[in-house]
Amino acid sequence: MRGNLLEEPVDAIVNAANGHLAHGGGVAGIIARAAGPELQKESDLLVRQHGPFPTGSAVVTTAGKLPFKGVIHAVGPRQGEGDEEAQLVRALTAAFARANERGWDSVSFPAVSSGIFAVPLPICARAYVKAARASPLRNVRLCLRDQPVIDAVVKELSK
Repeated sequence: MRGNLLEEPVDAIVNAANGHLAHGGGVAGIIARAAGPELQKESDLLVRQHGPFPTGSAVVTTAGKLPFKGVIHAVGPRQGEGDEEAQLVRALTAAFARANERGWDSVSFPAVSSGIFAVPLPICARAYVKAARASPLRNVRLCLRDQPVIDAVVKELSK
C-alpha cells in the first residue's frame, strides 16, 4: 500500500534499522522523532547490553508516543555486504517472528535497505514479497511512499 507508516492500522511497525539502532535518518529518523526520546533511549540500552545487532536480525522496542504495541527494528543489509536478498529476507522474517512471539498478528513494514543502504530495488522487491508470503502473521502490510519502489514490488508481484 502507498501511505504513511506511522498511520498504519496494525499492532506494530517495522523500522529499517542499522545494527547500532541509531535512528538518525530516513524511515528510522522519522519513526524515532514521532515516538519521542523513549525509543532511542531503549535502543541505546539494548546495544549497550547486547552489542550491535547483526544484519538479518530484529529486535523490539517500545513505540513511545506512537499508537503501536511496539516497533520492530529489522537490521537490513547494505549493498556490497554480499547475499543481500537472503539477508533482507532473514531480517524481515526475524521481524515477523518477533511480532508473532508477542502475540501481535498485524505489522506494517517500509522499504527496508532500499534507501541509504542502496540495495537495488529488484532485489528488495523479491525479498519483501518472499518474506511477506512466508510470514506466520494474519496481516502483513508493505507500506511504501516512493514510486520506484512501488513499481518494483508491483513488477515482482506480477511474476
